[in-house]
Amino acid sequence: MQRLADGARQLGIPLSPSILRAFQTYRDELLAWNQRFNLTAVREAEQVEIRLFLDSLTCLLALREIEKEQKGKAALSPNAPLRAIDVGSGAGFPGVPLRLVWPSLRLTLLEATGKKAHFLEHIVAQLGLSGVTVVNGRAEEVGHDPVHREAYDLVLARAVAELPELLEYTLPFARRGGWVLAPKGSAAPAEALASEVALSRLGGRLHRLIPVEVPGLAETRYIVAVEKVAATPREYPRRPGVPHKHPLR
Repeated sequence: MQRLADGARQLGIPLSPSILRAFQTYRDELLAWNQRFNLTAVREAEQVEIRLFLDSLTCLLALREIEKEQKGKAALSPNAPLRAIDVGSGAGFPGVPLRLVWPSLRLTLLEATGKKAHFLEHIVAQLGLSGVTVVNGRAEEVGHDPVHREAYDLVLARAVAELPELLEYTLPFARRGGWVLAPKGSAAPAEALASEVALSRLGGRLHRLIPVEVPGLAETRYIVAVEKVAATPREYPRRPGVPHKHPLR
């Protein structure tokens, strides 16, 4: 786990021995399950540490930037007991790595695929993570559930969809004054330009694209930071499949 330890230190997120052991358990369980269920395309231990763990942890850098810019008004401190949802969590990214270094985070992992949701339940139990709930469902449906709609301080989504589509999945979960954070690659600026209609209709405002460097990864990475400034109209998200076929543009 030296690659993860060194990379996290470069990000300003030192990991204790106990947290590194938890990450090792996570990595090993993920690789073992991946042989049977194809949870992720990342199949090498070192690449799990770089492309999945360290990439997820860069969300903390974005939170620090936002809190600094907002002079505390955003209330997004990694020490705060925020309520967050990871939409389309897959094998738990970015939500589970963030929860491992942020014990007070109250986290919901939303995943539509049954086998991936089963893995999430397994790894949450294996790691002994309190305050973490797994929901097996589609964002287009769960986004209308009063328990979840506009109930979260922070909405996370990684490798789910292009931004115009992704905003319809995520903004309905954010409370007014809450935030959506989406790790993205080099296409982030173009996706942001294509998202003006979605932002306007769904109650979001593009705060900015926050460039981040993932130690060990040469690719360009951004965290797209969107603030929820108005209530999302009741008709959104539209029924399953529609946001993908007809994204708001």
